[in-house]
Amino acid sequence: MKSVSKKIILGSGSPRRRELLGGLDIPFTVDTGNTFEESFPEGTPARIIPVLMAEGKSAGFHRPLRPDEILITADTVVILDYPDREPEVIGKPHSRQDAIAMLHKLSGRTHEVVTAVVIRDSERRKEFSVSSHVTFAPLSDDEIQYYIDKYKPFDKAGSYGIQEWIGYVGISGIEGSFYNVMGFPVHRVYRELQCFL
Repeated sequence: MKSVSKKIILGSGSPRRRELLGGLDIPFTVDTGNTFEESFPEGTPARIIPVLMAEGKSAGFHRPLRPDEILITADTVVILDYPDREPEVIGKPHSRQDAIAMLHKLSGRTHEVVTAVVIRDSERRKEFSVSSHVTFAPLSDDEIQYYIDKYKPFDKAGSYGIQEWIGYVGISGIEGSFYNVMGFPVHRVYRELQCFL
């Protein structure tokens, strides 16, 4: 990795994104100050939603960037396709029952995880999305309730963390980036950052 001449700011409070960006051995700070209210128009295509959210978080950063700063924002959604209707976006659960219902929907099926990222400095801006497909084996009621009660995945899209117990026992296949499913496609972030440093 070449020396970093700019200050990188991660505009996310996610501990997983902090951990994954830290794994690149690039110095950065975290600043979650933001005026963006996460919402999107009804009828927005499922795969556009994370792009709109990442863009909104970037545009809503609480102050102008200095010439020596780079801001990174991101958003992750879980998408479940159906043969006879529009895809369903599964966000973060609002309650224990909501989390249980989400994992029942994902049980025994394949879903898509899309993470959108925006990287910008005071002059340039780059946005991209990365998609992965995750297959769950059938999950029992006991397994779902055990996971939710012990790990409390209420801050995670789809009500699960692939790096936790549910991933060990329940995920039978993955196509694409494991780290993207965690919420941050670090391989692509690393490549795109080279253009800014």
